[in-house]
Amino acid sequence: MNQAQTQSQTESKLYTFDEFIAWYPENSPVRYELYDGVIVEMPKPRGKHSKLTGSLIERLLITIREMGKGDIWTIPRESIVKPYRDKSGYEPDIIILNEETISTETRWEAESVIQNASSVKLIVEVVSNNWQDDYYDKRRDYEVMGIPEYWIIDYAALGGREYLGYPKQPTIFVYELIDGEYVKTTFRENDSIKSPTFPQFNLTAQQIFDLALKTGNAEA
Repeated sequence: MNQAQTQSQTESKLYTFDEFIAWYPENSPVRYELYDGVIVEMPKPRGKHSKLTGSLIERLLITIREMGKGDIWTIPRESIVKPYRDKSGYEPDIIILNEETISTETRWEAESVIQNASSVKLIVEVVSNNWQDDYYDKRRDYEVMGIPEYWIIDYAALGGREYLGYPKQPTIFVYELIDGEYVKTTFRENDSIKSPTFPQFNLTAQQIFDLALKTGNAEA
């Protein structure tokens, strides 16, 4: 099913989250997300986007092991985050889950659905052409859910000038939840990433951007 077919299917109906999950094709080769009741086909990560995402997963897993959290913090291949609004649902590029609290997720085993912020240590979105989703919808909903840390990696400088300046520059934003609100820190070029969840993470913004050029077969 292509995006035009998906949009045609949803024109006459707004889906709830539960209807979206029931509709979601099993073993689908493409990803879908739900935005205000509308099912949207998401571009499958390819090329630089896929290399960066796959390589960053490798680096995060190394850091998790170095922190002694290898047995309790995991990065699933697929998951769908259910925000409080009943007509939206997102599949993050990277999500780090806490196995110590995942037992509270009643829909995880059967549907790979995450509903509780306590299950999440970090969410990362690598920006594509639909950059507004990461900067607006997801940032808002992750904040309301109480997700403790959220990264936006805009390696291709696709976002708006409000965020990236002029001329636009590749940028990483780290949002930390403090007193129920996200506090944003901006990283560019040789700035070292400062992460409250991963104090041992030692890459600069440019080193993360360079992961998009890594040779090999990294998969998102």
